[in-house]
Formats: sequence, C-alpha cells, structure tokens
Amino acid sequence: MPQGANAERQHEYDKLKKDFKHDGRYKGREEEVAARIVNKQRTQYSETKAEKAKDRKHESPDEGLPVNHYDHLTAGEIGEELETLSDKDVRKLKGYEEKHKNRKTLIAQYDKALESDLTQKPRGKLRKRLLYEGACSSAVGGRR
Repeated sequence: MPQGANAERQHEYDKLKKDFKHDGRYKGREEEVAARIVNKQRTQYSETKAEKAKDRKHESPDEGLPVNHYDHLTAGEIGEELETLSDKDVRKLKGYEEKHKNRKTLIAQYDKALESDLTQKPRGKLRKRLLYEGACSSAVGGRR
C-alpha cells in the first residue's frame, strides 16, 4: 500500500487488488498496478506530500481561479457554476482549461456561455444583483 494514504485510499487499494486477482488481470503485478492507480488518484486530489506542499505555498495551478478547487471538480460541477460567473471569469476558466485538462465538454460550455445573450440569462454580478433585488422586493410585498 502506498505510504501516507488515508483510509479511503487504503480501501480503494484493497478493492482494486482483490478485483485484479479475482479477474486474473495483471497476474503477479496486482499490488503494483493497484498502488499506481491509488498514487495517481492521490496526486490528482492533492493528497501527496508534494501536492500538499504546493497548496501550502499557493503554487497549485488552479490557485486564483474564480472557482475554488477547480482541478478537483467534474465538468458537470463546473457547468453548474457558470451562471454565477462573469464573462471575464468564464474567459479565465476557458483559458486555464485549454492549457491544462482541455476537456472538450467544458470548453464547449464556456463558448456557449460567452456567446449567449445577456438579456436571456444575466450572469455574474448582474445576476446576483437581480436575484438580490428580487428577493428584497418580494420581502416587502412586491413594492419598492
């Protein structure tokens, strides 16, 4: 088992090893392959000492993006955040995505968000202000 792994990763490692033995995959290398998979996951989710050190030093590639923990989110989770972002933030995320993971689904969502007409669905600060004003006006009986 990889050193420094938490209980969740230990469980994942044991399950992979068991599945590989049961299926006859990676004969004689089950432990090695399972450890590599778990280590890759640990690196991806900043669970290794090196990745944690980068986070502490604010050297993570996704540091400073408008969506927290961007690299750990799925395309669907990021897509849900698009309505709350300004065009500037969407362009920043799109540029980052193109340079790093380059997920076609997300890039298409960014393009669509940037092409959409603001009158159809306001985003970013304007959307937040409109939602706030709507909540305030309904709280006082719909009058301003």
